Amino acid sequence: MLSTMQDVPLTVTRILLHGMTIHGSSQVTTWTGESEPRRRSFAEIGERATRLAAALRDGLGVTGDERVATLMWNNSEHVEAYFAIPSMGAVLHTLNLRLPAEQLVWIVKHAADRVLLVNGSLLPLLVPLLPHLPTVEHVVVSGVGDRGPLDEAAGTAVQVHEYEELIADRPAVFDWPELDERAAAAMCYTSGTTGDPKGVVYSHRSIYLHSMQVNMAESMGLTDKDTSLVVVPQFHVNAWGLPHATFMTGVNMLMPDRFLQAAPLAEMIERERPTHAAAVPTIWQGLLAEVTAHPRDLSSMARVTIGGAACPPALMEAYDKLGVRLCAAWGMTETSPLGTMSNPPAGLTAEEEWPYRVTQGRFPAGVEARLAGPAGDILPWDGESAGELEVRGPWIAGAYFGGVDAEPVRPADKFSDDGWLRTGDVGVVSPDGYLTLTDRAKDVIKSGGEWISSVALENALMAHPEVAEAAVVAVPDDRWGERPLATVVLKEGATADYASLREFLAGKIAKWQLPERWAVVEAVPKTSVGKFDKKVIRRWYADGELDVTEL
Repeated sequence: MLSTMQDVPLTVTRILLHGMTIHGSSQVTTWTGESEPRRRSFAEIGERATRLAAALRDGLGVTGDERVATLMWNNSEHVEAYFAIPSMGAVLHTLNLRLPAEQLVWIVKHAADRVLLVNGSLLPLLVPLLPHLPTVEHVVVSGVGDRGPLDEAAGTAVQVHEYEELIADRPAVFDWPELDERAAAAMCYTSGTTGDPKGVVYSHRSIYLHSMQVNMAESMGLTDKDTSLVVVPQFHVNAWGLPHATFMTGVNMLMPDRFLQAAPLAEMIERERPTHAAAVPTIWQGLLAEVTAHPRDLSSMARVTIGGAACPPALMEAYDKLGVRLCAAWGMTETSPLGTMSNPPAGLTAEEEWPYRVTQGRFPAGVEARLAGPAGDILPWDGESAGELEVRGPWIAGAYFGGVDAEPVRPADKFSDDGWLRTGDVGVVSPDGYLTLTDRAKDVIKSGGEWISSVALENALMAHPEVAEAAVVAVPDDRWGERPLATVVLKEGATADYASLREFLAGKIAKWQLPERWAVVEAVPKTSVGKFDKKVIRRWYADGELDVTEL
């Protein structure tokens, strides 16, 4: 028996049309570093997205599912591209501007990007790459920046266009195609920390359903009364789905553009009064140091979604004192990224909520999860049995982009035989569905046949009042196979020594897990998306570049 319901495709186009009409007065505010930010209503964003689609199709000849790349900061023009490109049937390809040059070149070639939208301030990054991007035929430049070097590098092979001039005379109407909801809408590449980057292609359907879940009360729960400070880059898993989700519900967006340092972020929070924000822990650690040294009013920002890496409990406690509640989330490029959020169950006191808040959170409807043991056996959700997290659902990848005209790729180390995504994260799940990650499978320390969680050691160390950051990696040990090496960044004026740091850990970590090897570093190396880059620390150790003290 079939239902009697209408079969209307779930597409990005419908999100765009809803946002620009029903929530047309909501705003995207772009920080400019000047006295007044740039403001555009959703209605204006929608009209400009419509004209951009016409320019891409009629002016630049973009047809079908061709890839249109963006090398842009978080700003209103990037939001316009977010909607114009998928809605016209093309594929939005956001480029991670923090990747090494050789990876960016590889990614653009692999995706066969033909058109590239770029902010003028990023031309110094693009220009040296352009001669190595044979598929790129058009470069569209938005905002301030010296075009001279670009024109010279482009030569006759690439046409250069001004964004505003390109869309200025285009019609404010567009014959939006009726798309298959399973068609490609956007794509992101993983950061390629091991091997070549891998392309994840999101469908219109997956984006639509993911946007609905982002807006659920058990997730971010935002409404048109909110303003979200979107610090997480638009090239990082679609800015965690916020641009699409906000157009569904009319949430105002505050976009920082290139002003991502702690001081301008503190200023825009105080001036623009956002109620919500989203970024990785390193952003909030930097902001905390800034407002500690130079107090600012953060009282409007009641809620913060924090993800991309484990959130140290000490950071949560520090922001609690400022009246800002950090809510940890877990996800990855392959999960769109919403996988869990650590909203505690109802009816608990603040003290009773704490054990839930320091987890990665609970799985929402739409994300199925299981834990696989070393032998592939499925483990119980008892809060004790640790295994690799595997997930599946309508916004979770089932394969990687294989390249133009190539079949999708499903590596055995990334997908189980029955199609579940192998996340590479090791953890436990409580009986009521709260996930606690203990480590990445590649980062867990295997000492004498037992596992030591590098994340637990890092969180405990970062609770020390004189420690700014800490990263722990496994290093070879003749007796135990592997032992932890603790690298710490001390706060200015700190006097703590290794013995006192080890003593500080003693009451929080089992004695056999305490590190013997210690080193101070100026800064913990980060990946392009702000995670600790532990392979760099391991290389430093192997090459003898660290001044290691053994206790």
